[in-house]
Amino acid sequence: MALSSMTGFARSHGASGPYTFEWELKSVNAKGFDLRLRLPPGWDELEALAKKRAGELLSRGTVYANLSVKRTDAAQTIRINEDVLAAVVKVAGELAQRIDAVAPSIDGLLGIKGVIEVVEPDSNEDEDKAAREAAAKAFEQALGSLVEMRRREGDALGQILMQRMDEIERLAKRAETAPGRKPEAIKARLAEQIAALLETSDRFDADRLSQEAILIATKADIREELDRIASHIAQAREMIGKGGPVGRRLDFLAQEFNREVNTCCSKSNDVELTNTGLEMKNVVEQFREQVQNLE
Repeated sequence: MALSSMTGFARSHGASGPYTFEWELKSVNAKGFDLRLRLPPGWDELEALAKKRAGELLSRGTVYANLSVKRTDAAQTIRINEDVLAAVVKVAGELAQRIDAVAPSIDGLLGIKGVIEVVEPDSNEDEDKAAREAAAKAFEQALGSLVEMRRREGDALGQILMQRMDEIERLAKRAETAPGRKPEAIKARLAEQIAALLETSDRFDADRLSQEAILIATKADIREELDRIASHIAQAREMIGKGGPVGRRLDFLAQEFNREVNTCCSKSNDVELTNTGLEMKNVVEQFREQVQNLE
């Protein structure tokens, strides 16, 4: 399976009988899946089909789907709602007797909601049914294009994520071979610190200090963290290679990466090792940001 991004855009056009229509689909990042439809009056029966098909092909992301429909065979007609107009004129006359007011103008009366009605041309049931079926097929086309675009973006994201794994692995190897991690380097630093302490006071027990130094060196070792980072790298590469909706799992793995790198930095007592850890932390953050876009 391929990786997929959660962002994408697609359009499809169609026509059936007197109708022309256009679908516009746009998807953005989200924790789960949600399809938000905007359908013209009379086309609501497409909602169930659209949600079913989108739910089968997509697992994450908010998808905004808008259907625009026009009729080309007949123009809309305008008519006056005589009952509403009469009621408005009556109220205007009653108000004129109470207050000194200018009589309502024609354009003012026509501007009142409900006075003018837009009458749609008569519909044909068979034509309407055929148009809805054609619109459903057009939705399938737009959805397919959206899925394809998300997969293309997912492929690009996969390459970027693999590069980030290579960078983390390179930095982990640098940390592994850092001169400051060698036993002799640790021993030399501790010896200097113990000597400095002994020079300032004669109350220190040299043997006890040596024991404490060994304990500190053991606690400062980052061997376990580096092993776990290597394991996380292998897991990430496997998930990216298999593809599918792995965004949530990779996001969790990014948090684990961050935890191990933070521990490495906190344990470090060497400048070079600390700098390597900070570089790794930056790459992990870049990895996490890209993972947020994955399905």
